[in-house]
Amino acid sequence: QVQLVESGGGLVQAGGSLRLSCAASGRTFSNYAAGWFRQAPGKEREFVAAITWSDGTVYYAESVKGRFVASRDNAKNTVNLQMNSLKPVDTAVYYCAARIGGGYYFRQDEYDYWGQGTQVTVSS
Repeated sequence: QVQLVESGGGLVQAGGSLRLSCAASGRTFSNYAAGWFRQAPGKEREFVAAITWSDGTVYYAESVKGRFVASRDNAKNTVNLQMNSLKPVDTAVYYCAARIGGGYYFRQDEYDYWGQGTQVTVSS
């Protein structure tokens, strides 16, 4: 099993940046695909980015492509999400997730392990 803990959320003005981190423990994180999701008040949880186990390549939701950069550091058992040019619509609780697998996974029900979430608030 894997335990995930997100950190780095906070309050930022539109156009600013935040860097989220997800620390994994329990088992080697290098054997797991990872993903980032977010959930805004009154809305369903949505996909943000997926990172493969095989080579660490990333697939992004169109809403964040070009602004967010996801990465993983298997040696440190961490997954990161660098968020730039933030918009008020990005306001949400951000979650990292993981599962055993070598491909991309875009649905929340495809993931087995979840962090507790970290709040990101973008003011206009």
